Amino acid sequence: METDLLPIPFLHGGPLGRARFKAVPEDFLVEELLGFEPSGEGEHCLLWVEKRDLDSNTAGARLADALGIRRRLVSHCGLKDRQAVTRQWFSLHLPGQPSPEPAVLESEGLRVLRVTRNTRKLRRGIHLGNRFTIRLRGPEFDPAAAEERWKVIALHGVPNFFGEQRFGRGGRNVAKALAMFRGAFQPRDRLLRGLLLSAVRSHLFNAVVAERMADGIWDRPLAGEVYGFPDNRSLILPERLRGDETERFAHGMVELTAPLWGSGELQSVGDVHALESRILGAFPELTAGLESAGLRQERRVIRLRPLRPVFRGLDGGDLELAFDLPKGTYATTLLREFASLDEDRADDADSFSADGAG
Repeated sequence: METDLLPIPFLHGGPLGRARFKAVPEDFLVEELLGFEPSGEGEHCLLWVEKRDLDSNTAGARLADALGIRRRLVSHCGLKDRQAVTRQWFSLHLPGQPSPEPAVLESEGLRVLRVTRNTRKLRRGIHLGNRFTIRLRGPEFDPAAAEERWKVIALHGVPNFFGEQRFGRGGRNVAKALAMFRGAFQPRDRLLRGLLLSAVRSHLFNAVVAERMADGIWDRPLAGEVYGFPDNRSLILPERLRGDETERFAHGMVELTAPLWGSGELQSVGDVHALESRILGAFPELTAGLESAGLRQERRVIRLRPLRPVFRGLDGGDLELAFDLPKGTYATTLLREFASLDEDRADDADSFSADGAG
């Protein structure tokens, strides 16, 4: 069936063993990398906020309520995982009003670390990425093997799969999306509709990457590739190649991409166009549903490399991993190639954890 989630293959031989993940929020630290310094003036008040066991949307609602302003006047760059300690920026639209004192805004699990101003509001996806510091407790595998695996991951990266959190409990979001396309299910709000559409796009993207891995060409350029830059969403279309893309790919300067499906023609040509058309031709209702929903063809790089990777062995045998990732990517996509994570989760079937991806 089109909605059956495909098994996601491993690149580096599978996880080394089990480890406890997110035993407490402090085991998963996420710090947003804004990528620019606020101007220090303007009608938008920017807050550098630390959240503990608190999701981004709830934090934004609390900030609005504390000031008695409409929630739409509070914005942020991206969603961050709830089961974590996260630091991220929020902006409040306060034209002609002074910046509030931190104490007015703080509540349980929410601290304001810095207050400044900016000439523009924060919009989704304008930040650079996220810095992760992750503690894995009680690893059931050899520390030396763990350090060696981390070096391999840092050097070669991992396939940039969308993780299970994108698909809801039991992977049911894709099936719900198909029911929505058929008119048998109506989402209760725009947010849920967006989550279902994202699940379908992610499902199809994963299918292309998994097939390229199975064919041994996930990291081998073919004729007709669309290249992308790993630290942003800019693309190099086939008609704009300058001739040195294969060399730049070998040095990690550009990466291969796969489709995020929508209306319009595939941006790949030649062998890659034929490959992607064959794979995605197995999902006619899902592709048609995305096109009818008004989404347009986009692309995403198919390799994920950690930036500034650090490996530390801690007293008592725990491990700590630290690394940066570009926005829109998942720490758990990296970790699944390292260890099987034992985590207590209570995800809503219709939601997904941002995992610092936002």
